[in-house]
Amino acid sequence: MAQADIALIGLAVMGQNLILNMNDHGFVVCAFNRTVSKVDDFLANEAKGTRVVGARSLEEMVSMLKKPRRIILLVKAGQAVDDFIEKLVPLLDTGDIIIDGGNSEYRDTTRRCRDLKAKGILFVGSGVSGGEEGARYGPSLMPGGNREAWPHLKEIFQSIAAKVGTGEPCCDWVGDEGAGHFVKMVHNGIEYGDMQLICEAYHLMKDVLGMEQHEMAKAFEEWNKTELDSFLIEITANILKFQDADGKHLLPKIRDSAGQKGTGKWTAISALEYGVPVTLIGEAVFARCLSSLKDERVQASKKLKGPQKIQFSGDKKSFLEDIRKALYASKIISYTQGFMLLRQAAAEFGWSLNYGGIALMCVFLGKIKDAFDRNPGLQNLLLDDFFKSAVEDCQDSWRRAVSTGVQTGIPMPCFTTALSFYDGYRHEMLPANLIQAQRDYFGAHTYELLAKPGHFVHTNWTGHGGSVSSSSYNA
Repeated sequence: MAQADIALIGLAVMGQNLILNMNDHGFVVCAFNRTVSKVDDFLANEAKGTRVVGARSLEEMVSMLKKPRRIILLVKAGQAVDDFIEKLVPLLDTGDIIIDGGNSEYRDTTRRCRDLKAKGILFVGSGVSGGEEGARYGPSLMPGGNREAWPHLKEIFQSIAAKVGTGEPCCDWVGDEGAGHFVKMVHNGIEYGDMQLICEAYHLMKDVLGMEQHEMAKAFEEWNKTELDSFLIEITANILKFQDADGKHLLPKIRDSAGQKGTGKWTAISALEYGVPVTLIGEAVFARCLSSLKDERVQASKKLKGPQKIQFSGDKKSFLEDIRKALYASKIISYTQGFMLLRQAAAEFGWSLNYGGIALMCVFLGKIKDAFDRNPGLQNLLLDDFFKSAVEDCQDSWRRAVSTGVQTGIPMPCFTTALSFYDGYRHEMLPANLIQAQRDYFGAHTYELLAKPGHFVHTNWTGHGGSVSSSSYNA
């Protein structure tokens, strides 16, 4: 007799924590793992005393589920997902639901969604954000795929998701096919940017203002009470305070070479594919690549000179506020660019993305959701009154922080690219007319005249006697 509301395959810590979270909210969960002993261990330890049940085979797991059957996969992205789907399909009936909760590439999710739809199975690709702690006490969930599955998942997903101040769950239906995993990819990419921006603020504090670890920790604690309130700002304060067993701060002992798992890179690649200037996430990825050249940088530091080091002579408190505002403005740019990419992807794939719902998964959640509630067709976050005013308020500080950093030789790839994007976006006229003229000069690529939109022209730039001859092409 069916008894479980949902099953979860994959008992790493994330999987265990999601199961316990669902159990806390009154759902009966069936746990399964390819290594069956992990099921026994989980039931005997972490899940002891709960309503969680275990299965020793996929057949047994399927037999224990209420219809329509709901099965979450939390396994390694790639082939492992396809392997489990292949084993599950013969055991399932029309209308049953498979949910991939891993960090799958969104094109894989689209493929699986289409393949399974043809077999009568509903497939959902859901981003799960918040790490192991979030999985246990409230993740952000980004479900997308076959929309028919959502009514059967909504109660479970929104019950276990994190809640914002108003009580709204950080979970809503995102869109069709690979939309959920695309949003998760962009979400992770924005996180890459956030982390790099915080690092640049830390670098300015340390090397321009000469602040000590405890001073920087205090600054981040104070910033966490402002618009910058976020998990990353909070943990940065804790990291800066943390002392090793010898009583000395741990952070300066850590090798300055950052790793990456790939979602930031995927976001940057997607931005290039769809022609969207997501410059900040791209620079954040490249900053990690540069950091990994540690041995080369050590050698270069002995040979390459920067500006002469001088002691900061300005108002330290005032410049610290400049850094905070530069960080805030740059974060707004990062989210602006991320939502530009989401909008372009929606146009490319015909997705109807829920921008308000997506906003509930972001750090400025309420403000972004308000912006899309006010104007569902909002073209760019910078054109919303709140974000426009916020950036204008930060602008002078932002420019001072960047210019001071440049003059003292501090690398700030994300602060500077964010400011360049803002300045480029607000310019009616950019020098790209020269690029187009150059392209026409050496490759006859034509150019469009401002006075005649849609009218394309090629010029013989090396015409005799300095004269120019033109010929028109239909657009």
